[in-house]
Amino acid sequence: MSTLAARALVCRRGTRTVLESIDVAFVADQVTAIVGPNGSGKTTLLRHLAGLDRPAAGRVELDGIPTGGLGAGVRARRIAYLPQGASAYWPLFGRDLVALGRLPHGANLERPLAAQDAEAVERALRRVDGLAFADRTIDALSQGERARMMLARALATEADVLLADEPVASLDPAYALDATAVLRAEAARGGCVVVSLHDLGLAARFADRVIVLANGRVAADGPPDEALRPAVIDAAYGVGFRTVVLDGVTQPVAWSRGP
Repeated sequence: MSTLAARALVCRRGTRTVLESIDVAFVADQVTAIVGPNGSGKTTLLRHLAGLDRPAAGRVELDGIPTGGLGAGVRARRIAYLPQGASAYWPLFGRDLVALGRLPHGANLERPLAAQDAEAVERALRRVDGLAFADRTIDALSQGERARMMLARALATEADVLLADEPVASLDPAYALDATAVLRAEAARGGCVVVSLHDLGLAARFADRVIVLANGRVAADGPPDEALRPAVIDAAYGVGFRTVVLDGVTQPVAWSRGP
C-alpha cells in the first residue's frame, strides 16, 4: 500500500509559476480525480508526481521517501505514467506495445518474455478487454482501441501508483466508461490511482476524491459532492454551473458563461 505526496510543491515554466504551494497526498485503494480549467496545472502536477520534471521548490515523496533520491528504475517500477494523447509512432503489434510496460522489470523485448512478464502482459490485455487487438499493429487500430492498449501498457508495469493524464479525452462515451471502470478496478486491487479529467460528470461518478486546481493552487479537495460544489467550480472555471442528481450522484452541468 503506497502513498504518493507533494509537499510544498512549486512548479514553474520559465518565469511563470504554474503551481504554488501544493500539499496533497494520494493513497492506495482510491481514485483521485484532478480537475480544473485549461492551464490550471493538471498535467504539470502529474509530470512532477511521476518524477519527469523537477520542482522549483518542495518535493514529491513516495512512502515518505523523496522520489528525487530514488533511482530511475525503482521509480519506473513503482509509478506508472500514462501521458495525455499517448500513442505509438511505429507499427508495433499490440502485445509488443503492452510489453513495453515490463521494461522497468528488466524485460528484453529482443527475445521471448520471461514467464512473469508474459503473464503480466496477458493480465493487462484482459483487464482492458484488449486481447482482440494483441496481434494487430497499432496503426491499424482506431483511436479508442489504441488508447485501450496504451492503458494496458501502463497496467502491465503493475506499479503501486498509476498516474493517467486525460485518459478519456476525445474518446466516445463507451470507451470513457470502460476506461474509468478499469481505473476503479485498479484502485480496488490496492492501487493508488490519480487521473486528470475534463469531464466533471465522470469525476463526480467514478472518483473517490476530487482535487480542483485553479490559478495554480488547490481550490478544493474532498469527496466529489463537496469538491464539485457550484460555488467552487463556478469560481474555478468562470462558468455558472447547475446540478442534477442521477442515481444518487450529483452531476455538475455547465450552464452559463460567467458565474
